[in-house]
Amino acid sequence: MNTPEKEPSSQVPPLHCSLTVENLTSLGTVHKSVTYKGIKLILGRNEFRDIIVRMDGAKHSLQFPVRDFQLHKRFMKEGKATISQKNVNLNLMIANAPPNQLAIFMKTLASKHTLLGPKQGVINARQRLLSTVPKSFEEISPLTLKEYETVRSNNGRMPLKERNGNVPGASPVSSKRKMDKEVQLPKDLPSLKRQAPSLRNQLVLTTEQKKVLQIVQSGHNVFFTGSAGTGKSLLLKLIVGALSPDVTFVTASTGVAACQIGGTTLHAFAGIGSGHASLEQCVQLASRKVVAQQWRKCKHLIVDEISMVDGVFFKVQSENEKPQIGPGSSQDVAGYQKGEGETKEDSQCLMSMLMLLALPHTQKLEAVGRAIRGNNKPFGGIQLILCGDFLQLPPVTKPGEKRVFCFQTSAWNRCINISMELTEVRRQDDQEFINILQSIRLGRCTEDMVDCLKSTESNEVEKDGIKATRLCTHREDVDHINQEHLNKLTGNAKVFQAIDSDPHLSKNLDSQTPVVTKLVLKVGTQVMLMKNLDVGKGLVNGARGVVTGFKQGNEGYPIVRFLCGVTADVKHEKWTVRGTGGIYLSRRQLPLKLAWAFSIHKSQGMTLDCAEMSLSRVFEAGQAYVALSRARNLKGLRVLDFNPTCVRAHPDVLKFYEDLRKIYDLEQQSIESYL
Repeated sequence: MNTPEKEPSSQVPPLHCSLTVENLTSLGTVHKSVTYKGIKLILGRNEFRDIIVRMDGAKHSLQFPVRDFQLHKRFMKEGKATISQKNVNLNLMIANAPPNQLAIFMKTLASKHTLLGPKQGVINARQRLLSTVPKSFEEISPLTLKEYETVRSNNGRMPLKERNGNVPGASPVSSKRKMDKEVQLPKDLPSLKRQAPSLRNQLVLTTEQKKVLQIVQSGHNVFFTGSAGTGKSLLLKLIVGALSPDVTFVTASTGVAACQIGGTTLHAFAGIGSGHASLEQCVQLASRKVVAQQWRKCKHLIVDEISMVDGVFFKVQSENEKPQIGPGSSQDVAGYQKGEGETKEDSQCLMSMLMLLALPHTQKLEAVGRAIRGNNKPFGGIQLILCGDFLQLPPVTKPGEKRVFCFQTSAWNRCINISMELTEVRRQDDQEFINILQSIRLGRCTEDMVDCLKSTESNEVEKDGIKATRLCTHREDVDHINQEHLNKLTGNAKVFQAIDSDPHLSKNLDSQTPVVTKLVLKVGTQVMLMKNLDVGKGLVNGARGVVTGFKQGNEGYPIVRFLCGVTADVKHEKWTVRGTGGIYLSRRQLPLKLAWAFSIHKSQGMTLDCAEMSLSRVFEAGQAYVALSRARNLKGLRVLDFNPTCVRAHPDVLKFYEDLRKIYDLEQQSIESYL
């Protein structure tokens, strides 16, 4: 049962945030500063058609006319921006705003101001005082396409309908990068008309994706899944941008996956190590001041690649493993009294832990959340947003250790309200290939499919000196192949050393960022782009290329010819990761990696222009599917030794998805009650 589409709003949605109002002296120093938390900002017009920013709070309602102003948007991705009005010595400092909503708010404010033109300021102060027009406030309507094009024209920018690009509906954010002089587009590149973007949302979402976004914004716990290429990563980024950053913690099972979405690992957030310790020890670890502050501050916990999170994090602990509080302690909850020097939060945490330990069965991570937050709701009342595909790579386990998936725990059943599966594939445009992948995902491979995949062995996927990336099952094979091919190249090597914010933590950054500490390149080096540089030109994460030379000068940046037809100078980029306690670490390095070979594990979530693989050493369920689904189509794929025995799906996971689909129709009928 489909949820009916909501009618588009006739007003710009209010911005929920915190606001600091700074009154400045004539010298620009702060005279007075007041912060209002938990408020909403509304754009509107008064009776004189001035643009007004209205602040509505529980106890306060203020209006700020905005005329001669400057916008500071450097930290919008962190939910921060400032409206600076020099004519009245006033700063409106916005914080903790959902980044996507903040971007819409600021864009609308700037555009509506531009559209006013010379009319603004016609009514002087005396006329305003003597006016008999009733005071009014009318909310501003969203930008129309005509207004949007007018603003672009006034700013000297080409209308959208006349611009070319490789990706329809691609976000214009990448146009801010100062790469125009360094990027060369081939003369024979086909001209594609760019779709005019929605002013509320630059990306066209499927009905399924819209439903998930609505469910998240309604505050309910949700798990959304889907096969490779159904837009899980895109949707997750939109969800991150729709939530207040101060109380939203973005995590993933691995450091590299977390870095891609601007987060940290789930282990780093939880602060309980591997989770193999007893519940008492886990709670003690999470009770450390910095870690506990994270737990208490968190309102929304996002976990990407939940399928690779070891179920031991949620594993049931039996009665005979119940730990004691203190040496030989046998206190009960009713008899507990706050100790000397303990804060209210400390005692509340310990009280909650004692209650949890009294339970016959306890889930570790979920129980830690309840204990630290002093809240007996599932996960301590935190909203859970989980994403992943259990039919892709499973959790890593030690030899002989039983594998436990998160969905097999009682914590999962207790916490997850709604599960949704995305079904519309967007990565591949070859329907035959899509059908093959969907079948292999479920562990099935017909004779026709076997013949089709075997026929790719003769595919010529090399072009313009760019060779196919060999996907390998083992990391040591990747290192060996890349080093061997690099050594065979003649000419001088150019070394690019990463610049880390803390050199002592370089090993941490190696595991949490997609780039290496030391990158060695030569002319002819096969490389892969590890960050979106310009989506419209095809310079996206996973784009393949070859080094054709180096720029003159001290930096000597590599010149790379990419398979999309673009030749560009590739310069340093910055990656920022969030460590335990909210500490930020950063690395500056070229967004490139050697690409003669790449591991299947590291390729999860990527789209590759040209891929080659040998699946004879596949050892995990879902591994062959992940490797094959990295390719866009059969033409860009070469399988060297395909054998249907490498196609496997875990029986427990198949049963989980079978049950998920059985209840899907029933669940859809109840979704409307949540929205």
